[in-house]
Amino acid sequence: MITPAPPPSRDASITAWALAARGGDPEAFEHFVRALHRDVRHYVTYLGADPQTADDLAQDTFLRALGSLHRFEGRSSARTWLLSIARRAVIDSHRHASARPRLSLTGDWQSTAERTQPKNLPGFDDGVALDDLLTTLPDDRRQAFVLTQLLGLPYAEAARLSDCPIGTVRSRVSRARACLIKSLHEAERCGTRKAPPDMAPDRP
Repeated sequence: MITPAPPPSRDASITAWALAARGGDPEAFEHFVRALHRDVRHYVTYLGADPQTADDLAQDTFLRALGSLHRFEGRSSARTWLLSIARRAVIDSHRHASARPRLSLTGDWQSTAERTQPKNLPGFDDGVALDDLLTTLPDDRRQAFVLTQLLGLPYAEAARLSDCPIGTVRSRVSRARACLIKSLHEAERCGTRKAPPDMAPDRP
């Protein structure tokens, strides 16, 4: 009896669509966009994009990807490749609008934060918004936490996207988790949300 081959993973399917889209298949590109639009929007929001412009940044990311597909060779997953483009889009956006608020606590951002709360951090059901706590983290820790804990990217892919060793990503995630829990406990004790004292950015 022949055992059927297991179905391809989500990342493998997405990468296959990207490669097919590079070959000129418009339907494959549509599948690619649909599969990753939510991840891209969440990522640009967690990196500090105003929720009102998150959709614009997501659209800009896919337009950049469309223009760069001819250079994509599948050496990394298409999701990692696309998130690196999204990161550059956010950086470019900040350069052109330095006075833009980093995070908003209303509207689409609030609902996004509620939908993507990590399930294994205690106390989030008590009404402490994840977006509020994430603002207390240095950029490098927030990015590592979002990539691995909220978007589910493997540590190796997150390290490649962040251009740092995998051990650094693991350390940043661990420290981010500790800081988030500390902030949560501080909020529960004092009724306020204060940043934890260990706020120095990590070095690779």
